[in-house]
Amino acid sequence: MKIAPIIRAMEARMAAGAPLAYRLVHTGQHYDSKMSGDFFTQLGIPKPHCNLEVGSGSQAEQTGLIMSRYEALLLESRSALCLVVGDVTSTMACAIAAQKLCVPVAHVEAGIRSGDWSMPEEINRMVTDSITNLFFTTSEVANQNLRRSGVSEDRIHFVGNTMIDTLLANQHRFTKPRFWSDLGLESGDYFVTTLHRPANVDRGGTFAELLRAIAEAVRGMKVVFPVHPRTAKTIRDLGALPPNLLLVDPQPYLEFNFLVKHSKGVITDSGGITEETTVMGVPCMTLRTTTERPETVTLGTNELLGVDPRALQPAVERLLAGQWKRGSIPPLWDGHAGERIVKVLECRLLEGIL
Repeated sequence: MKIAPIIRAMEARMAAGAPLAYRLVHTGQHYDSKMSGDFFTQLGIPKPHCNLEVGSGSQAEQTGLIMSRYEALLLESRSALCLVVGDVTSTMACAIAAQKLCVPVAHVEAGIRSGDWSMPEEINRMVTDSITNLFFTTSEVANQNLRRSGVSEDRIHFVGNTMIDTLLANQHRFTKPRFWSDLGLESGDYFVTTLHRPANVDRGGTFAELLRAIAEAVRGMKVVFPVHPRTAKTIRDLGALPPNLLLVDPQPYLEFNFLVKHSKGVITDSGGITEETTVMGVPCMTLRTTTERPETVTLGTNELLGVDPRALQPAVERLLAGQWKRGSIPPLWDGHAGERIVKVLECRLLEGIL
């Protein structure tokens, strides 16, 4: 989702004669077809030039394998620049491997911070940004975070949000999931929930309480719950679930965003979804005390409810009463972030300034 607009912009410049080339490396961190393969197909991302095939494992195991295999790739065929996106384990591991071989690093979605060190993603962000050469940011808040950490202005490039590039380019292609009719779903008459943070889903008792709170807060309305692989492990041990909680497999990009766009609202502990709901104008309730995307709260449709499940009911009551904020779209979330990134890369690479 984040790399597709960059590849599209890169290939457009190459077709126009720009002296650019790229190599797409799939680490294999996300190896489930519903969380990887379907996205390549639906978003028109070309087949990766290389797949490191890391697969499952602990965070430390994945980090070590990604570093060693990406290092081998760079030693065999060195690149002029390593561009990483987001805040996953692959982002940090590839950045480390590249810098140890003196390959400059560019980070897309640089500078975002939640302040919550219990989140693996926060550690990934901080480590990656500490060894990055070029910073591509999504918001002025991210710019300020980088400035405070000592990053010079000439290395910070406020370009917008490539996730939103992908969203805007594909809204007309959103597709009803196959289960739409079977589950009796109707536009505006159901909620979507996604939960995968360890604090919410790894302890059975806490998770069961949270699911009951969601099911009760929505006044019997249906709740569609695409189950993340890490979440499925806990659910198997919970036994019976509220009947209005509808568990489905992880959804491809086009189907998932159809669900979100046509929902009454979203209940989540994710960060990325809050960006998409903000642009689509869908109310979003985040079950966290912090967010690395504060613009979705200050400008968008997102609200932080905290981690107490009891906060859900009054929030849903406000939504159902028509009292949810309308929100607005943050600056430069206009569908052209990928083009801005490639323009900077082209200038920097041609001038040898990295």
